[in-house]
Amino acid sequence: MTARTPGPPHASDPPPTLLVLDDDPLPRLGRLTGRARVEHASEETLAERLPHADVLLVWDFTSHAVRHAWPGAGPRPRWVHTASAGVDHLMCPELTESDTVVTNARGVFDQPIAEYVAALVLAMAKDLPRTLELQGAREWRHREGQRVGGTRACVVGSGPIGRAIARTLKALDITTALVGRAPRTGIHGPEDLDRLIARADWVIAAAPLTEQTHGMFDARRFGVMQPSARFVNVGRGQLVVEDDLVDALAKRWIAGAALDVFEHEPLTPESPLWEVPNLIVSPHMSGDTIGWRDELGRQFVELYERWEAGRPLLNVVDKQRGYVPGR
Repeated sequence: MTARTPGPPHASDPPPTLLVLDDDPLPRLGRLTGRARVEHASEETLAERLPHADVLLVWDFTSHAVRHAWPGAGPRPRWVHTASAGVDHLMCPELTESDTVVTNARGVFDQPIAEYVAALVLAMAKDLPRTLELQGAREWRHREGQRVGGTRACVVGSGPIGRAIARTLKALDITTALVGRAPRTGIHGPEDLDRLIARADWVIAAAPLTEQTHGMFDARRFGVMQPSARFVNVGRGQLVVEDDLVDALAKRWIAGAALDVFEHEPLTPESPLWEVPNLIVSPHMSGDTIGWRDELGRQFVELYERWEAGRPLLNVVDKQRGYVPGR
């Protein structure tokens, strides 16, 4: 989706103020030297600096500071960009109802996450976690792995990430069904979800977090799945009722699961999730490949140059839906 942002700068105007919600390392914005007045804010200083900014770059995309600071007094930036695919961490009623344009990092994480999901599928099918455990114990124990070719997957979430996952799984000869917000060519609607996950060997959650998707994988959904099924979540942690997943694994309703995102991050050392049998835990890293931050920075600079020139922006979020509409 594209949209023209309100009031791009004129040549005679002073450089717009670009406010960055900082995270370490800082973005490389050297190409904008002399074209933007770059200022920085922390979670503590964001509220006082927002009224003076034309553009806000949410570089710290794990922070909820925007959601808390936005409702305050004074003008607000005309454009907000978050260096993440999800936008739930920054949306609040005041931002949703405003004229501010919100964009995201759509396109940066698609293939890395798809590759990570494929790695998890292969790791679980070939019992690689157990192989590593046995290696550490110097124990030779022959086992048989599962073929992934000919199995079935259901990918929930039909955005770019979900479609990349579907393409990658199909390359492994996995028959893959894609479920989106509404049915259309090649994509099933929510009404087909239970039927599809009941037949799936692999259920992959890659949906955005919305009112409709919050807690969608609960005890009932895990009960629908086959006892041999594995579940993977690379979407948002709140898609899953974690206690229900733990219970489903304990009761062997499903054979295994892998979580890369969680309701509360980071997991504390005391979290029981670390020790759940047949659960792979990874620290929200499925989309993070070498050089990913530089790619996020380049994407923002290119978007800024479009905005500066008065050209339509890309990756514009439908603030009511909570994601970038598309195929």
